[in-house]
Amino acid sequence: MSVKKWCAALFVGVMLSTTLASAAEAAIEVSGDAYVGIYDKYLWRGIDFSAGQPVLQGGADVSFKGFTLGFWSNMQLSHGGSDALDSGEVTETDIVLDYTFSPVDGLAVSLGNITYTFNIEDSATNEGYLGFALDALLSPNLMVYYDWDDEEGFYYTLDISHGFALADSLDLNLSGLVSYSAQSPAVFADDGSDFSDWSTYELGLSLDYAVTDQIVISPSFLWSDTLSDDAEDVGMLEDEILAGVSVSLNF
Repeated sequence: MSVKKWCAALFVGVMLSTTLASAAEAAIEVSGDAYVGIYDKYLWRGIDFSAGQPVLQGGADVSFKGFTLGFWSNMQLSHGGSDALDSGEVTETDIVLDYTFSPVDGLAVSLGNITYTFNIEDSATNEGYLGFALDALLSPNLMVYYDWDDEEGFYYTLDISHGFALADSLDLNLSGLVSYSAQSPAVFADDGSDFSDWSTYELGLSLDYAVTDQIVISPSFLWSDTLSDDAEDVGMLEDEILAGVSVSLNF
């Protein structure tokens, strides 16, 4: 898929989501967002999937009564000398179905499934997840992922975050995350072996500038590194820096 086709498809998706949300708003309570961003690499769970080259990422979400349907895609902007990564190629497309509810005040529980489609390998897998988020100091959030399709294995994350209002329409967000891999997909190891140990930690910083009530520009910076000797020995996990900027439309 070319850059023009990818941008056109994303634009159509955004317009369709906005139109459907607007048409249904009078009868049912629908919300959502659409976003696009440029980043210096594609970093996923501490692994660089774009050979250190810039990427274009975008997606959209539509929510209704606790259910959310999401779409996300990654496009390679430079091949970086890798034969497997062509400039202007969409390397991955994900579909997320989520249901979030609050059984008690201050606790949000999320159940969902992520369908990963890897276009360069013409393959796909599915990962279910369960999440627990507390409405408390630092907003702790525990996530448990299980790949039940192609590569069976668990992956756990615990993250915290806090936001500060710097000025009108400008917020600073700080975040931290630790992860644990329990026989996670073999992509984590160069030799294809399983890996069970503390995996990585992440420290993030971002700014949200609200251009309007619906449009937000967000430059961001993230530092990721290994948490254990086993993780360092995996081969594909090492210290990484991710920087980028995104624009989102909320409706």
